Amino acid sequence: MPRKSELSRSLSFIRYKTLASLQVESARTYAGYLWWVFEPLANMLVYYLVFSVILPRGTDNYVAFLFAGLIPWRWFQATVMRGSNSILSAKSLMQQVYLPKIVFPTVTFLTDTFKFLVIFVLLLLFFILGGFPLGYPYLALPVIIVVQALLIAALTLLFAAITPFLPDLRVVLENLIRLWFFLSGVFYDIDMFSEHAQVYLRLNPMAVLLESYRAVFLDGVWPDMMRLGVFGALSLVLLGVGVWILFRFDYAYPKLKL
Repeated sequence: MPRKSELSRSLSFIRYKTLASLQVESARTYAGYLWWVFEPLANMLVYYLVFSVILPRGTDNYVAFLFAGLIPWRWFQATVMRGSNSILSAKSLMQQVYLPKIVFPTVTFLTDTFKFLVIFVLLLLFFILGGFPLGYPYLALPVIIVVQALLIAALTLLFAAITPFLPDLRVVLENLIRLWFFLSGVFYDIDMFSEHAQVYLRLNPMAVLLESYRAVFLDGVWPDMMRLGVFGALSLVLLGVGVWILFRFDYAYPKLKL
């Protein structure tokens, strides 16, 4: 484990690198930081046109149903995919200066989480101004976000730790995430399946998380806090495994032929 001086330097690097990454992303477009607002609004408009005007599903509030699943999913997908490649992308820096390798996936996690929170505020306004139920179940939203953050952090660190040893894992992960997308109920309601199928589908933590967001936003009811607690605890265990691997092979990564 890092000493106090190393920990202080690592925290400073994480803060600097996270802010720098956000600034670089905003500098790539003329709109700058406003693009973080324009992009999700543009995506929402596209899905609204497709599913409400061009291909109406005939389902009440389907666009709202879609937004409540798609935006949290994009946070999960973007962070895990980018984070899995974070150590590989930092190979030149690792050979110049020592930093605990855990800082690289951590920066990715913090950068994408900040952007998600900006978009989440827009999602929140969409449901509040759209006349959907507003009540005490909204107090569960921080719990849902924390559980999802734990899951994302755990998988990001775990895949970041393993990928340098198995570079082809990036291709496998890309296809695995694509399959995971279709098993998580982003476009459909899990309740439409048989009870037997629902049991298996709800073993998927992302499916439960998306259902939890929708329970609060669309139905104005409390999510299944027991399931959230179980997946939160499992994510903590998985996070511990990822951290252990990163520190266990901390000095091995720069020596790999990345």
